Amino acid sequence: MTKGYTLVFFTAIISGAALYLNKFAVDVINPYVFTGLKNLTVTMLLILLILGLGKLAELKRLPRRQWGKLVLVGLVGGGLPFLLFFKGLSISAATNGAFIHKTLFIWAAILAIIFLKEKVSRWSYLGLASLVVGLAIMMGIKPTGLNLGDGMILLATLLWSGEQIIAKKALREVSPVLVAWGRLFFGFIVILGFWLTTGQHQLLTSLNMNQIGWVVFTAVLLLGYVMSWYSGLKRLPVTVATSILTLGFPITALLKLIIDGQAFSLVQVGGLSLIIMGVVWVMIVNHQKANNQIRQVRL
Repeated sequence: MTKGYTLVFFTAIISGAALYLNKFAVDVINPYVFTGLKNLTVTMLLILLILGLGKLAELKRLPRRQWGKLVLVGLVGGGLPFLLFFKGLSISAATNGAFIHKTLFIWAAILAIIFLKEKVSRWSYLGLASLVVGLAIMMGIKPTGLNLGDGMILLATLLWSGEQIIAKKALREVSPVLVAWGRLFFGFIVILGFWLTTGQHQLLTSLNMNQIGWVVFTAVLLLGYVMSWYSGLKRLPVTVATSILTLGFPITALLKLIIDGQAFSLVQVGGLSLIIMGVVWVMIVNHQKANNQIRQVRL
């Protein structure tokens, strides 16, 4: 379980950095072309990993039901939500996108309780509430309506929440690298279909080196993200893993502080503290629950 925490913490760091950097990327390249090329690049890198790790035989032996789960992971997590998210990010503020995306743990927790029968104690709800309040405070959230970009990011987040449930089930029998490959490969097929239908593929011939550089750089981040995330998700409950992932938002805010000079207010520092306390609390409750289950088995 400790390794699972470490892996998901690493995912949160990548997520926070990628969300900040992706905003610059979609400013210089069509968001649909950007996300498709990035997914294709990571798909090819994952194929090399599969070959290098000797997982090709496992891929060939997968039964039909597991192939079905990989296809669903790709459709629900690697295709449509990417198109929605990066288009939404191009017309929404980076901080808005960060907040909406980081509410993923709320929707994932609800779905995990319903479909995975995960047991969430009342003490865990205290930590989850701390996360919500902390995120809202850091963002300075006010009760205003969503614009189109925010709505697209919210829909993408809901789809990604559903992906976690499908992926968690697949990870019971399938290696993380194969689940990651399924997400990016079948997701790219969706994006490719969108390219061909809308004529976006014609923009590929006009890419310059700056745009290609952004694709390659962010693809490396995405590779690290999917590998660390699925490896961590395999070891942790969905509710716990997605809660830790919310640390990506403070990391995005920290980068804005360091690079853009946007300092934290005292109120935002309080929000950051609530986020950290919420994550630590959820981890403590989960660790205690796991220890209790081990004692019961031994008895």
